[in-house]
Amino acid sequence: MDTVRHDGRSTAYRVTDRSGTDAGRGSEATDTAAPVLCVHGSGGTHAVWKSQLGRLSRDRPVAALDLSGHGDSEDTAADAGPDALDAYARDVLAVADETDARVFVGNSLGGAVVLRAVLDHGARPDAVVLAGSGAKLAVTEDLRRWLAGSDGGFERAIEFLHGDDLLFHDATDQALEFSEQAMREAGREVVERDFRSCHTFDVRDRLGDVDCPVFALTGEYDRLTPPKYHEYVAENVPDGEWTTVPDAAHLSMLETPEAFNDEIRRFLDDRQI
Repeated sequence: MDTVRHDGRSTAYRVTDRSGTDAGRGSEATDTAAPVLCVHGSGGTHAVWKSQLGRLSRDRPVAALDLSGHGDSEDTAADAGPDALDAYARDVLAVADETDARVFVGNSLGGAVVLRAVLDHGARPDAVVLAGSGAKLAVTEDLRRWLAGSDGGFERAIEFLHGDDLLFHDATDQALEFSEQAMREAGREVVERDFRSCHTFDVRDRLGDVDCPVFALTGEYDRLTPPKYHEYVAENVPDGEWTTVPDAAHLSMLETPEAFNDEIRRFLDDRQI
């Protein structure tokens, strides 16, 4: 893992670039294809993007970071809500500067962070991909209560999120264990901050100010951020497109990585980004 120091803390990230190898599209692609920066969702780490770091990087450089308080990144003292989203956006900006990233890909909370970076921090990526995200990310009262409480509430929240067609549609035991363990390692306080921050997020009235192409996609079975969220974004930004990934739910980048990567490749190639 590499790190960048900013705003009094260190943010960890990983970069892979296989585009100049025999497995990739050649040195010309390395020179012209915009580097991608991937931003994880609530309670996650950069590792949720392992199939993008490993496979999408055959086409172009791919970076993925740990937001503050997650994985190997130092924490922020920001309170849940706009302050936390602001801190997370600064993580993204710092890593984007280090990696020359020109495409921002955000999953769930990560999508909210990317939109905050664009709308409030002057980020000017060539394109934004919202994967399992939206312009408003309300969180159910039950989930917020479980995350705020003790007496097994955190485990109840983890169990709920890994139920049918939420994070996964038809996950392997290995994928379920990977995701559950990531949340436990993040800890209740960080995961609660993430979901509470999502609950405050609402930029529906500002989508017209997003001045780069936006691609919104999620698994066809996603009940956390349903396909209609993505259709709404695509219809309300100046330059938007949306689609669904078959046989997946909220974490389509992890559940069906080849189909997910193919959709991103197609979008970026169509836009010559």
